[in-house]
Amino acid sequence: MSDLIRNIKGTKDILPLDSKLWLETESIIHNFMSLHGYHLIKTPVFEKTELFNRSIGENTDIVNKEMYTWEDRDGTSLTLRPELTASVVRSFIQNQLGNLSPIQRFYYIDSSFRRERPQKGRQRQFTQYGVESIGSHNPEQDVEVILIAFRIYQMLGVNDLAVNINSIGSKESRLNYVVDLKKFLTPFKNKLSDISQSRLESNPLRILDSKSKKDLEIIKDAPLISDYLNEKDQANFEVIQNLLIDLNIPFKINENLVRGLDYYNGMIFEIISDNIGAQSALCGGGRYDRLVEQLGGKSTPAVGFAAGLERLMLILKEQSENLDYSTDIYIISSNEEAISQSIVIADILRNKLGIKVITETLRRSVRSQMREANKINAQFVIIIGQEDTSNNEVIIKNMKDGSQINASIDKIESYFGVDYEYK
Repeated sequence: MSDLIRNIKGTKDILPLDSKLWLETESIIHNFMSLHGYHLIKTPVFEKTELFNRSIGENTDIVNKEMYTWEDRDGTSLTLRPELTASVVRSFIQNQLGNLSPIQRFYYIDSSFRRERPQKGRQRQFTQYGVESIGSHNPEQDVEVILIAFRIYQMLGVNDLAVNINSIGSKESRLNYVVDLKKFLTPFKNKLSDISQSRLESNPLRILDSKSKKDLEIIKDAPLISDYLNEKDQANFEVIQNLLIDLNIPFKINENLVRGLDYYNGMIFEIISDNIGAQSALCGGGRYDRLVEQLGGKSTPAVGFAAGLERLMLILKEQSENLDYSTDIYIISSNEEAISQSIVIADILRNKLGIKVITETLRRSVRSQMREANKINAQFVIIIGQEDTSNNEVIIKNMKDGSQINASIDKIESYFGVDYEYK
């Protein structure tokens, strides 16, 4: 017997018992985005490696350590996308979508890939959903994106939500700050964690995001990026705060909040919840006004967010232990002659009434089929037997109260079309 082939570390099967919650949640997201005027965009799962090197940044952990990259037969370096913003922007430029309207609002639900250490709610193949709004440089667009992210979690019943916001300012402000931050941190280099020591040269801004206790002790006295913002950055950030107050969105300014990708500028944010333990961040995003131009397009402002669906599923699954996986109707065939009739009846009920019907295909005993109907919480069973088919009748049994009636096969849908309680 050959060895069992298992799934790859950091990947996970979505089994039928979980897929119902996934489908319902994705459906809610699709509907929610449509209400806000955002349109679904789908991009290829792999792109030229250069796209992510130029957008995410060659000095980031994602590019240096986490991307799945290989050389194609023609020598082109290809990469499974580690995030979707770069792919969406590439599509925006390539397809000249900016010519269709001065502002484009996109959303996506799709897979991404990073070879990082798997942990609860974080996998090497994971599903991201998010939005990208391309075209407006105004702070109200930032707030719209924050509002969409916040309301989705609120609508899905996630509790203890809060928004952390910060501004990392313009490119010039950020560069000036990084110079002074590096000067401040250099004397403490040997006291920093190993990862922060390596980031001191490549990406010192990321040290502010460290969770290491000894790093936190050092950076509490570091210079604040808010002191480096120009007047326009400060004014935009104040407008964002005032609009969030008007919307009753709970937020706090987190001076140490940074994003791990190089393309961000201006406002950045995270939505957190205390309900998911140490990994409290549910989603994150911000403004990236330089990325379109950086990837070969015209200078175009943009803002967006991305969120992991797996982490959201963990919360929803805990909150939805009593999910209804019931079946509307289970059709029991008591003999071989009833099989074809059961298939026809099921087809009629599904097509005419749009209700969930399961038929027996294992040719088990009536007793076994009834046990199966109970197991899957069928509301009704239709029992077809030799005597019933000869009389053109079936038995309809209400599994809730045990009552049953004889019903004409020719008018079977009428027994469920009026008084039937739809889910």
